[in-house]
Amino acid sequence: MDEKKISKKSKNSPSNYRLVVLNEETYEERFSLRLSKLNVFAYIVFIALFIMTITTFIIFFTPVKEYVPGYDTTAIRVQAIDNLQKLDSIFYALENNEQYILSLKSLLSGEEFDNKYQSNSEVPKVDLSELDVKINIEDSILRKFVEREDRFNIIESEYNPLDITLESPAVGFISEKFSVSNKHFGIDIVLKEDTPVKSVADGIVIFSEWTVGSGHTIILYHKNRLMTIYKHNKLSKVSQGKFVKSGEVIALSGNTGEFTTGPHLHFELWDDKGPINPQDIITF
Repeated sequence: MDEKKISKKSKNSPSNYRLVVLNEETYEERFSLRLSKLNVFAYIVFIALFIMTITTFIIFFTPVKEYVPGYDTTAIRVQAIDNLQKLDSIFYALENNEQYILSLKSLLSGEEFDNKYQSNSEVPKVDLSELDVKINIEDSILRKFVEREDRFNIIESEYNPLDITLESPAVGFISEKFSVSNKHFGIDIVLKEDTPVKSVADGIVIFSEWTVGSGHTIILYHKNRLMTIYKHNKLSKVSQGKFVKSGEVIALSGNTGEFTTGPHLHFELWDDKGPINPQDIITF
C-alpha cells in the first residue's frame, strides 16, 4: 500500500527541469536555469510582450510605418492637402457658376436682377434751367474733331476694365440706350432686315434658340467671363457649342419676338457682376 501511494503521489507532483550549458571538452557547467511549467510560461509571455513593445515602437516612431499597409506616407498626406485645396477651389467655382447660371436664367425670363454695378446711393438731381451755358460753335467743331481723332488713336485714353478688344456687332442708329432704371440692359440698333450681325469677339455659342419675347436669340461666352447677347434676329447662322471668331457673321437682323418694335438688333454686354453699358466699351 505504501508503494502505491508513493507512486501515485509522484505522478501528480509537477515535473521540474533544468537547462544547463556545459563546456563540451571539460563538461564544466557554465550556465544553468531551473525550469518548470510556470516559469517557462512566464518566460514566453515576457518575450512575447517584449517583441510586441519593440515592434510597436518601431512602427509608430520610425519611417518603417510607411511600409506597413494601412498607414499613410508623407506623399499621401501632401497629396491629401493638395486635394483639399483643389476641392475648395472647385466648390468656389461651382458656386460662382451657379450664380452665373441663375443670372442668365433671370435674363432670359425677364425677371429681376441684382446689378452690382448699380449704386444704392441716390444721384442728386440738378435743374438744368438754372445753368447758364453758352455754346460756342468753334468749341463744338473742335470737340467733334478731337472725338474723331481719338477713335483712331493707337494709345487708348481710357482704361478698359474688361481687358478685351470688342468690335461693333453692326453699324446703325441707336434708338434706345442702356438704362438700368428702365430695366433696359442693352442698346437697340436700328437696322434693315437681313443686315449681317457679327460677333464682337472670339467666343463660344452657349445659346442659339427661338424665344417668344426676343425671337431668334444668340448668346456668346467670351474670355474674362464676358457674355454678349443678340436678340430679335431674323435667323441664326450658328448653333450651340460652335466657336466663333471676332467679326464672324452669326445672324441676320430682323423683327422677331413679341417685344420687338421694328427691325433692329438688341445688343447686351454682361460680365459676372451684371450688365454693362456697351457704349462705354464699344464704338458704334
